[in-house]
Amino acid sequence: MPVPSAPPEPARPSASDLALVEALQRDPRAPWTRIAAAVGTDATTAARRWDRLQAAGLAWLTAYVTAPTTTVGYVDVACRPDALVALTQELCGWPAVFSVERTTSRFGLYLSLAARDLDALDALVTGRIGALPGVLEVRFAVATRVYREGSGWLVNALAPEQRAVLDDTAEQARLVVPQQWNDRDLRALVESLGEDGRRSYAELARDCRMSESAVRRALARMVRNHELDFRCDLAHVPAGWPVIAGYRLDVPASDLDRAGTAIAHLPETRLSAAVVGEGNLVVSAWLREPAGCTAYEAALAAAAPGARVVDRAITLRMPKRMGRLLSPHGLGGTHQAIIPAR
Repeated sequence: MPVPSAPPEPARPSASDLALVEALQRDPRAPWTRIAAAVGTDATTAARRWDRLQAAGLAWLTAYVTAPTTTVGYVDVACRPDALVALTQELCGWPAVFSVERTTSRFGLYLSLAARDLDALDALVTGRIGALPGVLEVRFAVATRVYREGSGWLVNALAPEQRAVLDDTAEQARLVVPQQWNDRDLRALVESLGEDGRRSYAELARDCRMSESAVRRALARMVRNHELDFRCDLAHVPAGWPVIAGYRLDVPASDLDRAGTAIAHLPETRLSAAVVGEGNLVVSAWLREPAGCTAYEAALAAAAPGARVVDRAITLRMPKRMGRLLSPHGLGGTHQAIIPAR
């Protein structure tokens, strides 16, 4: 019997592609004229290159509800080996489960969840996930402060003078007390912008059945109040960061904010979040190779000298990230709106 051939490896983004991604990471909804000025091309070419990257699943731009307007939980799930595939498929279909990872930990699955409040998070974890066939154990922690998440990670492909083009003009978000959204606002805007964070005001107005001026006002308020955030993401495997390393640290409470901030500034760090659970700091990093874990752990020790590593794992596969289904190579596919559990 012939052995099935492996799927072909996807094309790798070029240096100019990564520069375009960083420009959009720094200012996701900037006009193409500004993006083009930063990467040294014209607006038409920049837009065409971005369309090509999106179509290939190599990069995408999404929007999502931020931590001040929802409760975020990080959950480890241990299950029977024969149930792992079915559980992965099931959980990837839940809108409140915005990221799914299969890891080397004794907990085979690592989930990131969004819920309206603690009661809703408890019902989701213990009432729904804990009751799934094959689940043996659940461990979860509640985020209390995020020092960095994926929208703050950069590919670092732009030269300083290119960054200056965006840094001089990028609008800075101002954190204030967020307003509560109703379900219609949440679903319509998150679904539309989650699919494509650069969707025009006219397209948003059509999708949300609102006037264009009303969409402009609502989106400006949400961005200004940090109720909605944007993130330019990319396929980590073909882009050259195939290793995702995750850690749970226990840091002295008096040093938690300093350590969380210091770890967030490490270039490899994708997530640094204070939590209440087993350990009080959750960390995730993108690395070039498995051997890079040793150097990164040394950097963690230098950034947080009093920290103790409670758990460490490498992600074997990430089938879902921030609501987007991913191929085995990490290519972006169908997007599912992140709707916090209620």
